[in-house]
Amino acid sequence: MVINITENAKHQIEEMMKEEDAESVRLRFGVKGGGCSGLSYSLGFDYDVNDELDHIEESNGIPLTIKKFDIDVIEGTTVDFKQNMMGGGFTIDNPNAVVSCGCGSSFKAKEREGTPGNC
Repeated sequence: MVINITENAKHQIEEMMKEEDAESVRLRFGVKGGGCSGLSYSLGFDYDVNDELDHIEESNGIPLTIKKFDIDVIEGTTVDFKQNMMGGGFTIDNPNAVVSCGCGSSFKAKEREGTPGNC
């Protein structure tokens, strides 16, 4: 399994998926260039899978789509959802990140540094 979805994240994602109102919706987890550390996470919903380019799996009942190219920099990542007085948000714990920015949305991996941009 590439991505681990916690129970808290699962409940939040399921609520968001209900708003999508579609049976075939999947959570797409990926990486793109940018952020102050060079790479940033990408989370969103998707309906399409490209068998050649995408890896599909299920974590804690959540259907996931991941670009095969991104697996080396996110394998073993845990996605959680935390609530605090300021609201709530997803947190990402990536064991492949050698540097992460303070906000947690940008990182650099040993295998891929990316292109730093605005955070």
